[in-house]
Amino acid sequence: MNRPAALSLLLLLAACGYADSRLAHQAQLDMQGMTATDLQACAGIPDRTKQLDPRTELFSYALKNESTGGVQVTLPVIGGDITLGGSGNACTATFRLTDGRVSGLFYTGNNDRPVGQDGVCAMIVRGCMRRPMPSMAPVAGDGASAFRQPPAQPELPPPPAPAVVRMEPVGR
Repeated sequence: MNRPAALSLLLLLAACGYADSRLAHQAQLDMQGMTATDLQACAGIPDRTKQLDPRTELFSYALKNESTGGVQVTLPVIGGDITLGGSGNACTATFRLTDGRVSGLFYTGNNDRPVGQDGVCAMIVRGCMRRPMPSMAPVAGDGASAFRQPPAQPELPPPPAPAVVRMEPVGR
């Protein structure tokens, strides 16, 4: 294979990882405010749930691929091997819901692509991002990057206290 063809193939493989990483990070912004019902409609039933307090709940979605993507080269060295270029194969996406709406999305696991972070996690949120749900709040501008997660969003403010209305007796 000649050099230009090999370079083109490597760039094509890297572009796939970049797009997945960027999609995963854009979801962390766009899925803010989504209702629990809409989240389950587009991402499915969560693998695990945890009620933290009366207002806060966690939905966890796990993904494990049997094989990794990309080109992987293992170099033997004293004391172990070094792997260059491979891709992650597992992701857990944890959604924090406050008052029934997404207030945070966090990724954990061996989930990086050769180019970009958290790219393996894109498969969990891809359905929601391809067909946005009505309760999603897309962020104006282009705040997502494939190389870093967006900052954690501040927790939603507490719901307003119920109004007290006093009724005065009429006529007597």
